[in-house]
Amino acid sequence: MTDLKCKLLVIGAGPGGYVCAIKAAQLGVDTVIVESQKPGGTCLNVGCIPSKALIHVADEFHKLGAFVNGGALGITAASPEINLSESVRWKDGIVSRLNSGVSGLLKKSGATAIQGTANFLDGKTVVVTTADGDKTISAEHIVIATGSVPVELESLPFSGDVISSTQALALEEVPQTLAVVGGGYIGLEIGIAFAKLGSQVVVIEAADQILPQYDTDLTAPVVKSLAALGIVVMTNARAQGMVQAGLEVQSADGDMKVIKADKVLVTVGRRPCTDGCSLAELSLTMDGAFIKVDDKCQTSMRGVHAIGDVTGEPMLAHRAMAQGELVAEIIAGKNQSWDKVAIPAVCFTDPEIVTVGLSPSEAIVANHEISVGQFPFQANGRAMTTEAEEGFIRVVATKEQGVVLGIQAVGVGVSELSAAFVLALEMGACAEDIAATVHAHPTMSEGFAEACMQITGRALHI
Repeated sequence: MTDLKCKLLVIGAGPGGYVCAIKAAQLGVDTVIVESQKPGGTCLNVGCIPSKALIHVADEFHKLGAFVNGGALGITAASPEINLSESVRWKDGIVSRLNSGVSGLLKKSGATAIQGTANFLDGKTVVVTTADGDKTISAEHIVIATGSVPVELESLPFSGDVISSTQALALEEVPQTLAVVGGGYIGLEIGIAFAKLGSQVVVIEAADQILPQYDTDLTAPVVKSLAALGIVVMTNARAQGMVQAGLEVQSADGDMKVIKADKVLVTVGRRPCTDGCSLAELSLTMDGAFIKVDDKCQTSMRGVHAIGDVTGEPMLAHRAMAQGELVAEIIAGKNQSWDKVAIPAVCFTDPEIVTVGLSPSEAIVANHEISVGQFPFQANGRAMTTEAEEGFIRVVATKEQGVVLGIQAVGVGVSELSAAFVLALEMGACAEDIAATVHAHPTMSEGFAEACMQITGRALHI
């Protein structure tokens, strides 16, 4: 017996799911959304938002520490102290406010939110286990938006002092020693934060460099920052498991070393969460571990869509949101398809890294003849006045017409430039367009115009 019928059922209230449900309900679609946890998914509850809150706490604490013995700015401060449990409560307050905000938006839009765990009976029917018992929901369209979870190593299962990013963001005391297994963006963001809070941090990375998805020009300022913070980086190294004295690691030369660690943070990637809602009942076509979808986020089963991390890389919240909005409009009867030129990626390390579109090497592989313009923040007045001279903005454009193919930047606060970067690609801008646009002075965004000026042969400040 069906307890509830609707036109659209969304499974998962993460960034993709809740945006899909809100948009669909706004467009008049009878919508139900099911989530087993608090709304907002990994990003809001245990990922993007709490990690940025911790990074902010760490940055402020680290700045105060720099003033203890005075310095070039003429500021002297007493030795600062950190009460991490208070910081965690502040972080949890932000998460709670955003949880309430998402719940309020769902209610205001007219979507029905149900807390429970969903399991497929078939492509049109789902059983949801709630605190009040099971509910059977029948829907014309179903959207799978179940997100992803941290990858767990067989040799380092999450237990005790071996923690995932979720547990790391809930620690109420700063560990004296922290080993980070995985030198990708999640491990480095959290590792840098704890180093600024006073932990002795060691990063173990199996590849030959940290942040292996980025070129060495972009990662060089981050490597320099890690060294300045006293973070030890072991590349071409593999964590073997826990022994009584600490974490056993096989180093690049093949020797076994034991790293003392009060906590071991394992951040070797994330995997799609496709094993918890009886997806096998649907026999969907898969692309490796991910659900295969077309340019309308339609799966191999008619009426079943999938969005977000379950559909593959890039596993980013803003991609999921865009997919959620797309699917909502399709179900509401609009003729839409995925036509995004680029998805911006941001690494909130110190300094930050932003990439949009093609890097120089990727553009060459794609058979483009290119021109590259690059402007260092060392020549930028705003960067100088904020002690943020490390890094640069780089623009990749076609050689003949100057059409922008990609933009990369590394520097303090460059995440806030990502909107301008991706807008340039979506609008099909040429380097000349950006170079001729008046950029406010003094701002770090001037470096964007200056990099394009270099491509057009009109560089002014370099």
